[in-house]
Amino acid sequence: MIALLQRVSEASVRVEGEVTGAIGAGLLVLVCAERGDTEREGQLLLDKLLKCRIFADDAGKMNRSLLDVGGGLLLVSQFTLAADTRSGNRPSFTRAAAPDDGRRLYDCLVADARARYADRLAAIGTGRFAADMKVALVNDGPVTIWLQQPPVSPEPVSRPA
Repeated sequence: MIALLQRVSEASVRVEGEVTGAIGAGLLVLVCAERGDTEREGQLLLDKLLKCRIFADDAGKMNRSLLDVGGGLLLVSQFTLAADTRSGNRPSFTRAAAPDDGRRLYDCLVADARARYADRLAAIGTGRFAADMKVALVNDGPVTIWLQQPPVSPEPVSRPA
């Protein structure tokens, strides 16, 4: 899975004029599931992005995480993060998960965030999968960080001796 983190003072998502998600200070995270990703990659990516130390401490150094500051989290699906631009002028999106898989993995990521972290964050908002979304943000810093959670190797199967 791929995530593009943007530290924001505020951010919101609109679909057909309706606000589907909004936060104050925190992280706007654009998320893309790739072919072969599972729920486990989503869990690991979520843990990593919530613990990424990109918020200022009392000395002004980027030393605090979203969990430390209790900010908001806005998760927005964006398959174009999987664009392959190595050849020609038109990006290829073959690395992106198929739409049904992408929706399932995005929904699992959102559900995991709400189940495990709702009590530690100011808000958890979302976009709408596969919708034409209008994202507004005030990038704070600016701080923008790209994360990728490579596929996790399956657990080895133990065989009797």
